Amino acid sequence: MQTNGDENAKIRILRKLLVKISGQAKPIFSFCELLSLNLKVSLLKRRLNPEEVTGLLGAYLFPSTRPLSLFRLPPRGVFADSVIVQILSNMKMITYTSITKPSFFLVHYELPAGTFRKTQLSFASTLWIASNHEKRIGLMTKFQCSVANRSFASNSVNLSSSAPDTGHLGRERGSSSSLYSRPSLLDMKNERIANRARVYEFLRGLGIVPDELDGLELPVTVDVMRERVNFLHKLGLTIEDINNYPLVLGCSVKKNMIPVLDYLGKLGVRKSTFTEFLRRYPQVLHASVVVDLAPVVQYLQGMDIKPHDIPRVLERYPEVMGFKLEGTMSTSVAYLVGIGVARREIGGVLTRYPEILGMRVGRVIKPFVEYLESLGIPKLAMARLIEKRPHILGFGLEERVKPNVRSLLEFHVRQSSLASVIAQYPEIIGIDLKSKLLSQQSFLNSTIDLGPEDFGRVVEKMPQVVSLSNTPVVKHIDFLKDCGFSLQQLRKMVVGCPQLLALNLDIMKLSFDYFQTEMGRALDDLVTFPAFFTYSLESTIKPRHKMVAKKGLKCSLAWLLNCSDDKFEERMNYDYIDMEEMETDSSFDVNTLMEPRSHETDSDCEDSDDEYGIVVQNLRVRKS
Repeated sequence: MQTNGDENAKIRILRKLLVKISGQAKPIFSFCELLSLNLKVSLLKRRLNPEEVTGLLGAYLFPSTRPLSLFRLPPRGVFADSVIVQILSNMKMITYTSITKPSFFLVHYELPAGTFRKTQLSFASTLWIASNHEKRIGLMTKFQCSVANRSFASNSVNLSSSAPDTGHLGRERGSSSSLYSRPSLLDMKNERIANRARVYEFLRGLGIVPDELDGLELPVTVDVMRERVNFLHKLGLTIEDINNYPLVLGCSVKKNMIPVLDYLGKLGVRKSTFTEFLRRYPQVLHASVVVDLAPVVQYLQGMDIKPHDIPRVLERYPEVMGFKLEGTMSTSVAYLVGIGVARREIGGVLTRYPEILGMRVGRVIKPFVEYLESLGIPKLAMARLIEKRPHILGFGLEERVKPNVRSLLEFHVRQSSLASVIAQYPEIIGIDLKSKLLSQQSFLNSTIDLGPEDFGRVVEKMPQVVSLSNTPVVKHIDFLKDCGFSLQQLRKMVVGCPQLLALNLDIMKLSFDYFQTEMGRALDDLVTFPAFFTYSLESTIKPRHKMVAKKGLKCSLAWLLNCSDDKFEERMNYDYIDMEEMETDSSFDVNTLMEPRSHETDSDCEDSDDEYGIVVQNLRVRKS
């Protein structure tokens, strides 16, 4: 009952206010009366002067004559469609008041020159009040007035929940004469659809398939899209490149593309590589320089990659710019360190083969290492191989490595020698091996009558033989024939020291001349020890020969050369020659890879001793 009494009191006060407003040019009512209605009177939450507020209010309401408007304010002071009581659009706002957290906006107005004839009030429908609840009371107004020699009549306005629809229809009727009319949501949606259709038509005309662009925010005009396409063309990307990754069209030229490319340029990435860079990793154009790119560069520098090497790393492996710092990159580096790769070598390893940063440990690196370990290569030896040739981690285990190992066994390479073969020439497990083995075996068989078993021994001692071209091999064979060796002797020499087929031919000629003129030995000594040609003439052969000749010793070439300098000095103190030391077996020892490193430099990693890039291994002495 108390509620009905309050509602009746509010109705009476509201009626009193309306009567006052409609009967006076300047309505006068107390602020306490407003509070008694529990209304929160608000000023628009916009920084507008009274004239701007008046113009905005008049433009928003309908251009025809409207009664007083007391309406709900939605969030942030935007005009609502649910009009309770309407107001004349040509009225002038002269005062307004606000209370914190408003729910209503009340317009005090000043009527223009005009005369009200009659005003009737009746209650029929519902009234919206501050509590957001509908009360079964209501208000209807009906009056006639004359303004500026024009007569207007207004019927009641329904104040029920259908009020928003009434306001919407009113705006549609008045839109033609309102400078501030706004399109409806449906109109805006239709316009967006039409704009996107025009953009799609433009792209199809260029040969670009826009199917994947659905749901992506695109430019609203064809001109902006044309700017993006032209910019990508200037970078060297073709229509085919764009079709491979059409989402690149969602990147703004000024906000995305230019900042990213400027950053890469400042790092030192060459502009000539931008095209290939973007073809491989176009997603970089979506990235934020501060959030995405700069942290990756800082991480690479933290891995001891030198600043001047950063651009080369990015050019070689652009995909690294999209990796998470605590993901694959950190785990792959941690695993390599765990198997024995020196921490100080990590920077060089990543510089030469940054693809390691994208390799998953469980799927790629660990299975690769464990498989080679099963062939007889210890983990520490694997670590040394990775330090020198990190690209071997990129050899597909199932697609390339295992099939190549089976091919080696098929061509009579012994299981026990697989570790030595791979350690000497790691690339042998990553090339198209079987075809090379077939070709080389056939060639050597036709030139020096080399059998399948002997070919297996040749591969064990110098696996690089599979990559030799025929022309230089023929030159070496012809040289040895010219020296007087028979085909049988030549075959024995090649099986004993396959490096004869790859050494520098000019150096071989000098060594042979010294052998004949100064040393005066028989050709059989070279047949027995063909590795003579692998030793340096000036630093090893001449000094040792002079020392032996001065002492009057008679020794084999193996006893003379196949030892270290310290060991040779020790031999010079012998009263006789140890025959056991003369019987030596020269072969590559995998365990030498695990020897402690002392003052290694990058230039010490490998010695290329001829124009064909074949690594000539120092022959190790295995004592019996």
